[in-house]
This record gives sequence, C-alpha cells and structure tokens, in this order.
Amino acid sequence: MPAPLVWTDARDETLRCLRGQGRSWDVIAAALGISRWTAIERGRRIGARKPPAPPRAASMPGAEPGREPLPPGHPVSWGAITAGTLLDGAQYPYPPMEAAVPEDGDDAGMEMAA
Repeated sequence: MPAPLVWTDARDETLRCLRGQGRSWDVIAAALGISRWTAIERGRRIGARKPPAPPRAASMPGAEPGREPLPPGHPVSWGAITAGTLLDGAQYPYPPMEAAVPEDGDDAGMEMAA
C-alpha cells in the first residue's frame, strides 16, 4: 500500500490559488504530482472553488439594452421559444385567434358591474 499523502499548508494554498485562477483539476493535479481525483477531493474538503464565470453577452442576435421588445411572433423570439419542441420550425399562428363574441350583439353572459 502506498504511503499516505501528507497535505501541507503550502500544498493547500497552491491548490486554492490554481483553482482560484480557474485552472482545471487536471492541471492542478499535474502541478502537485497527484491524481486528478485526489486533487478534486482535497479541493472539496478545503473549499477550493472555481471563480464564477463572467456574465455572458446577450445570446440573441441584435440584442441591445433599452431596445423595444420584439413583436409577438417575431422569428427570433418564436424560434427561441419553440426550439427543441414539437413546434420547432412551425410558423407563428398569426393572426391570433379573436375572442368569441356573440354575433347578435347579445351580451347576456358579459354583464358589467356599474
């Protein structure tokens, strides 16, 4: 059985520093001369986390802060909504269906409070 690995404060600091720089576990393990899984487990135990990723730019083409919203059924927004669904590639149902209004003008079911 191999000799147990002794973790020193210097090795822990190296691991934290490399992980804080966003290095992969493979790179950290090679720098410390240990296996990848050993580096991962030690990093988990000492709380060495990768820094948060920077915010991504807007993923929609032409997206600009402060611009007017796209109209209903715009190909960009409709495509984003339906991607990967049964409606993928389907055209937007335009014009939208109108609310049913009685043809004789009878509004018996639509009483308004006065």
